Amino acid sequence: MPTIQERLKALKIILPTPATPVANYVPTVQTGNNLIISGQLPLVDGKLFATGLLGKDVDVDAGAKAAHFCMINILAQAQAALVDLEKIKRLVRLGGFVASVPEFTQQAVVMNGASDLAVEVLGDAGRHARSAFGVACLPMNACVEVEAWFELK
Repeated sequence: MPTIQERLKALKIILPTPATPVANYVPTVQTGNNLIISGQLPLVDGKLFATGLLGKDVDVDAGAKAAHFCMINILAQAQAALVDLEKIKRLVRLGGFVASVPEFTQQAVVMNGASDLAVEVLGDAGRHARSAFGVACLPMNACVEVEAWFELK
């Protein structure tokens, strides 16, 4: 069975330096055998991959790609906190926030961008519970934000 690092390499994903908080919170909290990751935006090289509202400014495919980048940033935060991603036992839950117009109803499809990557990287340990919410706006006009809860070995 390949390691998480081997899977990331096979997917040609290099985890970035994690973003620093922009307000009064911490990026991760470890309590007992749980690691909670604060909401991550779809930052790529320090810039938002996409901005605006789904159903108006951003299409579903771009929204899913944004969620994919959020998941990469979640893994970067986890690596910074744990040093070794092999300490992850499983991904318990993802929470997704999708900035969208009121008529937009495909938040779950957008969140598949994060969920699919989680399973690709973590295997069966990446199968998780999830919520996907439509919201009016997100920090920095991001189109998606994703938070995570991991169980550790």
